[in-house]
Amino acid sequence: MSSVTPVPSWFRFDEESVVGAARRYAVEVAQALQLSERKVADLAIVVTELGTNLIKHATEGVLLVRPVREVDNAGLEVVSVDAGPGIADLTRFHRDGHTTAGSLGIGLGAVARLADRYDVYSTPGRGTVLIAQMWQQQKDPPSAWAEGLTRPMTGEHVTGDGYAIRREGNRSQVLVCDGLGHGPLAAAATQAALHIFGSAPMENPAALVNRLHRGLSHTRGAALLVAQIDPDEALIRVCGLGNIAGTILNGHERRGVVSMPGIAGHGKATIREFEYPCTPHSLLVAHSDGVSDKWSLDGYPGLESRSPLLIAATVLRDAGVRRDDACVLAARTHP
Repeated sequence: MSSVTPVPSWFRFDEESVVGAARRYAVEVAQALQLSERKVADLAIVVTELGTNLIKHATEGVLLVRPVREVDNAGLEVVSVDAGPGIADLTRFHRDGHTTAGSLGIGLGAVARLADRYDVYSTPGRGTVLIAQMWQQQKDPPSAWAEGLTRPMTGEHVTGDGYAIRREGNRSQVLVCDGLGHGPLAAAATQAALHIFGSAPMENPAALVNRLHRGLSHTRGAALLVAQIDPDEALIRVCGLGNIAGTILNGHERRGVVSMPGIAGHGKATIREFEYPCTPHSLLVAHSDGVSDKWSLDGYPGLESRSPLLIAATVLRDAGVRRDDACVLAARTHP
């Protein structure tokens, strides 16, 4: 099974009219995905509550709305990210009826109850990341072993960065890609890479990067990194070309992975695969150069053990730069 990230739609909450725009867009997408009328109505409440709270209380508040899919199910995901004051007591905010000034008065408790999947992480003084999903079929969403986010640079409507995830048996693979430059041509290069990756056999990372290098020759090219997680061998195998950063976290130990110089699709490339030991509790974080490599999970108690999407969103918020497209992916080594 292969899963490729859809194009995300970000909303920046710098004025109240954005709340209505985000709600209308979310409802349109949900209806296109054939969610039930009740779920569409619930989604409208969730987006309105989250957007209103971002306007009233957050700093640099943004909301991502994007479709999500499983083999036999489809849904819509909302990711709320801010750099505001944070929430010291999430338990109090999850009580039904608790509200913040200017919101609908339903509180995060009702948001959590309405969503099929709900997750939140908040650090006082640094901000909050919240995830809510609504699915066609009412069932427990699968536990995600790898998730990511992309964001276009300021002024662009499409991003040249992307990621893909797939699993076969006990082996898992991820791809992070940064199309050269910005805009539609960069996006086209990345989409070509995602298609090649998704349709290729489950071969080792070096073979995949060779395949990608050949297959991207008709595009402007890309920087990319392929990682394969082999839990039975306690190894992560990595092969990269260009400026994609990868870091393996083992508790307090942090180790960067090697990506060779070059541009996939153009020129001669030295393609080498590297092996790194891992444990069942290791975490791989990979990102494009739209994210500073100075990020750290120190100072975020318990975040490393939370969902990959909460981790990726926090890294993107705190280390992403606005002058470039950005992509962050977090993957667990023991799905």
